[in-house]
Amino acid sequence: MHPISRDAVRSCPLTALAGFLCVMVVMMAKGAAAAGDEGRRNRTLADSLRALDTQVLPPARRESAANMVPDDLDRRLRAADQRSTAEWRAIETREQWAQFRAAKLARLRQAIRLRRGVPDRPRLRVSGTVEGDGYRIKNLVFESRPRLWVTANLYVPAEPTDSMPGLLICHSHHTPKEHGELQDMGMTWARAGCLVLVPDMLGHGERRQHPFVTAADYREPYRVGRQDYYFRYDVGMQLHLAGETLMGWFVHDLRCCVSVLLARPGVDPKRIILLGAVAGGGDPAAVAAALDERVAGAVVFNFGGAEPESPCPLPEDAEVSSNYAGSGSFESTRNLARSARDGFLPWTIVGAVAPRPLVYAHEFAWDRPRDPVWKRLQRIWGFYEASDRLAATRGRGSVKGRPPESTHCTHIGRVHRRLLHPILARGFRISATESDEYTGRLEPETLRCMTPDLAEELKPARLCDLLPCIAGRRVAAARGRRARLSQSALREELRRAWSAVLGSVGPPASPSAVERGREQREGVTVLRLLLDSEPGIPLPLVLLVPEAKRGRRAPVVVAVAHAGKDELLRHRAEAIAGLLLGGVAVCLPDLRGLGETEPRGSRELWGAITAQSSTELMLGGTCVGARLRDLRAVLAHLRGRDDVDPTRIALWGDSLAAANPAETDFRIPRHVDDRPKRLEPLGGLLALLGALYEDGVAAVCVLGGLSDFQSVLRHQAVLISHDVAIPGAVETGDLPDLAGALAPRPLRLAGLVDGLNRTLSRSDVARAYGRAIQRYRDAEASDKLVIDAARSPSIQWLLRRLRGN
Repeated sequence: MHPISRDAVRSCPLTALAGFLCVMVVMMAKGAAAAGDEGRRNRTLADSLRALDTQVLPPARRESAANMVPDDLDRRLRAADQRSTAEWRAIETREQWAQFRAAKLARLRQAIRLRRGVPDRPRLRVSGTVEGDGYRIKNLVFESRPRLWVTANLYVPAEPTDSMPGLLICHSHHTPKEHGELQDMGMTWARAGCLVLVPDMLGHGERRQHPFVTAADYREPYRVGRQDYYFRYDVGMQLHLAGETLMGWFVHDLRCCVSVLLARPGVDPKRIILLGAVAGGGDPAAVAAALDERVAGAVVFNFGGAEPESPCPLPEDAEVSSNYAGSGSFESTRNLARSARDGFLPWTIVGAVAPRPLVYAHEFAWDRPRDPVWKRLQRIWGFYEASDRLAATRGRGSVKGRPPESTHCTHIGRVHRRLLHPILARGFRISATESDEYTGRLEPETLRCMTPDLAEELKPARLCDLLPCIAGRRVAAARGRRARLSQSALREELRRAWSAVLGSVGPPASPSAVERGREQREGVTVLRLLLDSEPGIPLPLVLLVPEAKRGRRAPVVVAVAHAGKDELLRHRAEAIAGLLLGGVAVCLPDLRGLGETEPRGSRELWGAITAQSSTELMLGGTCVGARLRDLRAVLAHLRGRDDVDPTRIALWGDSLAAANPAETDFRIPRHVDDRPKRLEPLGGLLALLGALYEDGVAAVCVLGGLSDFQSVLRHQAVLISHDVAIPGAVETGDLPDLAGALAPRPLRLAGLVDGLNRTLSRSDVARAYGRAIQRYRDAEASDKLVIDAARSPSIQWLLRRLRGN
C-alpha cells in the first residue's frame, strides 16, 4: 500500500471537510469546557456573595440610622419654625405686616398652582328643587373648569329678601354634602334668611374619582364610606405629578362657589362667609379666604395653630416649643408643599384673613391663654384696630376621648354651632340662635345633583380623563421649546427643569468615607464603607473590587434599587458575579432611607415613610432629589479612589418588584389586602437623573423602571409610593425626554412598566420613547440605545460598554 501525501489530502474535499469538522469539534469542546468552568466560577462567586454580610453600621448605630431621615426632617422643621418666629418678631407695624402678608401669599399662590382668574358666572344648571318648611333646596351643577363640574346643594329661604348673607361650607374629609350636620346647617341658616351653599369637594360624593359607592361594588367587604377619604391620596399624587395641587383645585372650586353665591339675586356681597369644617375642611377654607378678598369673613376649624392632637394644656414655653409648621401626611391639603421652606405656615395663612372677621375654631378643648398663634392673631387684628372682628370657639375633651365628654363631630356639630350663632349675629346680622336649630334630614338621594340625563348631556370628565390631556399639553409645550436645542444645550435645560421640581440636587464637594471592614471573597476584595453625604446623613455602601492587572484600575458599576443593597445583592448575585469575573467593580450603596437607613414604617397611606416624604415636600425638596444628591456623593467618592477607573463608571437602576399580570383587576378599593403589586421605579429614576447631571457616567442600564409619569395619570389607582412621586415631573418633558438627553452615551431600557406596573412590550416602549430614539439617531448613536422587553441584567452589554465596544 502506498502512503497518501499531504498534498493529496489537501486536494480531497471530503478529507478537508473532515479535518475542519474535527478542528471545530475540538474547539467547541474546549469552549464548552471553558464555559462550564466560567459557569461554575460564576455560581461559586454568586453563592459567596449571597452569603455576604452587607451590614456596614455597627449594631450600636443601627437604631440611630433608622431615625436618620426623620431626625433630619425634624431638625429642618424646627429651623423653619425658628425662621418664621424671627420674621414675626421683626414685625412692629401694620405696614410691615402688610408687606410680610403679600410676600407669603404670593409664595402660597405659586406653591398651590392656583388657577388664574375665576368666572363671574360659572355655567350652571339646576337639576332639581326640594321644598321644605321655611326653606327650599336647589340641586346645582356648575362648571369650575372645562369639563369639570361641581355638584352642590343651595339652601335658600322660602321667602328670599333683597339682602341675604351667603354662607359657603367646605365639608370635612369624612363625608360629602348630604351628611346630616351639613343639612342641619343649610336648613337652619336658610330659615334664618341666608343662602347656604354646600358643594362636594373634588374626589368626594358625586365627584368621587373611584367606582366604590356601595358594598355591592366589590366582591369582598370593604369600608365603603371611607373610600373618598382614602382616594385623596391618589388624587393628590396625580395632581402633583401633573404640576397641579389638590389644594389649588379645592381653592379654585371654592372661589367658583363664591361666584355662584354672588350671582344669586339678593345676596349681600359684604356678607359672604366661608366656613371650613373639622378634619380637612378648615385648611382649604382658610387658604381660600386668605386669597379671595370677596370672602367677607371666615370660620376656620382645627387649622392655624393648636390642633386636636396637640396637648391641652399647652406647655408654658409654647411660644418657643410649638410646632408651627406641622408635619407631613398623605393628605396634601393639610401639609402644603414648600410651606415650611417659603414660610407660609398655617398661622400666616389664617392671619392673612385680617382685617376681615375670623372665627378661630376648635373641635375640642383649647388652651386659649397659652396658644401662641392666638396671641399672634390678636396682635394682627390689632394692627387694623379690628380686634372686635376676631373671635374663637372651642369644644370639650380631646380627639382620643369619647362623646359626650369629648365633642367629636363630622363637620361642625351642634355644640360648636351653639357658640357660632352669637358671633354670626354680631358680625353679620344672622338671626339664628340655638333654639332655632332645625333638623329635617333628607335621604342622600334627594340631594343628588348630577342626574343621569344631565350626565349624558354634560359628559362630566374624571381626573383620569382630564389630567392626561393637561399633562400631554405641557409635555408637548416643553418639547416644542427644546426642539432645536443641541444635545449639550438640551442637557443644561433639562438640568434646570429637573432641579426646579426635585429641589436641591448638588453633591458635596468632597465627601469623606470611613472604611468599616475589608475581606476577600473568591478573589474579590469586599470593602464596607460609610460615606458622609451631608451632616447627619451617613451612607453605608459595599464596594466589590476584582483583582486587576498591575497598573490598571477596574471600571465600576453603581447599582441602586428601592429595596436596598442587601436585597439587590441577593436577587442579582449571578449578574454581579458576572461583572466581577469580567473585571468590573460593583458599588452597592444604601442611599438615605434605604436598606440599613430605612425608617420604621411603611409606604402605605398612613405609613411613616409617606409622612416623611410629604414633610420633605413641605421643606421644598423631594425624596428623589435627596437621594440623587446621595448618588452624586457616591460618584464623587468613587472618582477619588485609586482602585477604580473614574472614566468608566456605569449606573444600574433596578427594580425587584414583580410586575402585575396583564389580566390584573385594578378596580380595587383602598385599605383591602389584595391590592395589585406596587412598582418600584426609584432605581431607574436615579440612574437616568444621575447620568443627566454627571457627564462622566459612561453607560446606564435601567431594569423594570417606570416608562413615564404620564402613565400614572390614566387610572384612578396610583401604584407608586409617595417617596418616588415628583411634583411637576411631566412639566419637564417626562422620562422619555430625560433618556433622549443622554445620547450618545449607551443606554439600555429593559422590562419597563407602566403606571399600573404592567410590563410593556418593546413596541410600546419604542412608541413612548420616540423622541429619545430620534435623539440617538441624530447623534449617530442608534446602536447605543437598546430597548428590551425582558427584565434581565444583560451583563455582556455592560461589559462591552465599559470596555468601549
